[in-house]
Order: sequence, then C-alpha cells, then structure tokens
Amino acid sequence: MDTALRVLYFLLGLSVVLLALGDLFAQVVVPRPARGSWRLSRIFFRISWRFWRWVALRVSPETREDILGAYAPFAVVFLLGIWVLLLAVGYGLMLYALREQTQPELRSYWEALYFSGVSLLTIGYGDIVATAGLARAVVLIEAGTGLGTVALVISMLFSLYSSFQRRESLVITLDATAGAPPTGVQLLETCRKYKMPEHMDRTFDEFRLWSAEVLESHLAYPTLIWFRSNHDNESWVSALGAVMDAANMVLTTLEGESKGPAALFSKVGGHLVEDLIQIVPGEHDHAVGIERFEFDEACARLEAAGYRLKPGDQAWADFQVRRAPYASPLSAIARMLVIPPAPWMGDRSYLPHALRQTRD
Repeated sequence: MDTALRVLYFLLGLSVVLLALGDLFAQVVVPRPARGSWRLSRIFFRISWRFWRWVALRVSPETREDILGAYAPFAVVFLLGIWVLLLAVGYGLMLYALREQTQPELRSYWEALYFSGVSLLTIGYGDIVATAGLARAVVLIEAGTGLGTVALVISMLFSLYSSFQRRESLVITLDATAGAPPTGVQLLETCRKYKMPEHMDRTFDEFRLWSAEVLESHLAYPTLIWFRSNHDNESWVSALGAVMDAANMVLTTLEGESKGPAALFSKVGGHLVEDLIQIVPGEHDHAVGIERFEFDEACARLEAAGYRLKPGDQAWADFQVRRAPYASPLSAIARMLVIPPAPWMGDRSYLPHALRQTRD
C-alpha cells in the first residue's frame, strides 16, 4: 500500500470517528440543543420515526399504541449501536492504514475491523497486537473511547428515564381534575364544582415548575419527546395544552378569579412551546386553533358551573391573542407524535363537519 493511500485511509477513518464522537458528545454531554440539521442522531430520528409512524398507522388501533410506545426505547438502543459501529469502522480504517505496525500483519480491512471491534469493546483476545507507536496509540485511544461511550450512554439512560418519570407523574395527577384526555374547561369546572379555587392556583404553580423542568430536560435530551405515556388518553402535550387553555380562560374570560398564578404559568408554558418548536420539525402558524362556537360552548359550561364571565366579544378577542402562539405548535406536535386527540388540541379534521351541523 503506497503512502498516499495509507494517509487517505487514516484520514477517512479519523473523520468517521470524529463524526460519531461529535454526535455522541452533542446528544449526551452538551446540556442544550445542538444546532445543525445534518447531525447524525437528528437524521436518524427523523427518518426512523417517519417509517415507524407509517407502519403504526397501518396496523389495528388495538396494537398501535404498543408499537408507538416501543419506538423511543428501541431508537435509543439502536442509536447506541450506530455509534459503536461507526467507531469500529473508523478505527478499523485507521488500523488498516497502519497494518504494517500489527502482528500478525492485517491482510484485509475485515481483519482490521475485527481488531478494531475487540479493541473498542476491550475484549482483547491477543490474537492480533499492535507493535509500533502510532498503532498502539490508536488501540489505546479506541479502548478508552469504548469504555467512555458505554459509560456516557448508561448515564444518559438514567437521566432519560428519571426525566420521563418526573414528567409523567404530574400528567397522571391531572386526570382527576381535567379528565383523560384533559381539557382546560373541565379543569375549571372541577375546581368550581368542589369549591377548590386554591387547587386551581396550585395546579398553575405546579405546571409552571413542571414546564421549566420539561424545558430543560427536553432541550438537553430531545429523545424524550418520543417517550409516550403508559396510560390511555394521556400525553404531556395534551396536558400542557389543557392547562394553558385553563390559564388563559382565567386571564381573558373569567371575572373575580385570581390572575397571578395563571399569568406566571402562561409565560413559562409559552416559553416551553417556543423552544419546542426549535427541535420539532415542521412549520407552525399562529392560528387560534378553535372556532367561536366552541369558545361560546365553553363559556356556557363555565357560566353554568358558577363562574362570572366577561363580555363575550372582548373575551373571545383577548383569548385569540393569547392562544394563537401555542395552539398550532402543540397541535402539530400532537399530530406528528400520533397522540390521541384531546378537545381543542390535536387532530381537528372533524371540525368542518361540526361547523356544518352548527350552521344548519
């Protein structure tokens, strides 16, 4: 092998190793979203989710949730396999370029890939050994890379499942007041029915802290977006939308209710939605997401529950302004993740039929 070809193999292998390590570092170590649409893990999740979603939508509804729920754990393990494979391939190219520094001398790239694999996994059978300085350095660095990769991925798994459990615990407790799937109107009705105004304020406070935690964890580990709830008709996206709706109904529609907790939560929840748009593909408009007749129906329910309401036209105008920034992005995320639709959130394909019935 001439010197030019040997250098080419070595540089190509080094590029593959740096690609894998760069993506691993950005995905696991950096506590903020990594920029760049050409990152390996971003491309992997984009392509694999489209295929997985396509398959899930073509099976029976009874098994669809099980299939969709298996995606995130499978994707994490498969991504680890991709990183390990790329590291083995890259280091194999580097060792093949240095084959004269091994004993016995590597006769083909496949032998170099085998030597790279046992070095990366620190198996070390001893049937092939590095005998000179640069090859020995590559083998030692590769062994350290293998140990570091496994340690980083294990720590990432603990962080993922810990964040997932904290996210879902508050979503589950929301069932008691907002229903499943949750709605902001039902949350307000339940608090009035059982005379729990303090519970409504506490819910806004809890979801304000929850939004901040979800913001940090999901930006650091975007993989969490694909982890689904273990319970039927529950979703962190629907829960966020329902509590945002309730808070903005308090701010724009209800008279005589405490505004502070709702206003603070609305700001933090809106910040969460703004940052989610950056890591979820797709375009999002700023439509209010519901029709006037739906808002009027909600107002009638709240008035029947005992709330005092502001004038309808002004309340509707204010509500549109507050709901527009988060309604469309959350609905788009819900459709993309195939989350069971909730009232006012998710799939709105039924709406034209409902409008025709209302007008008739």
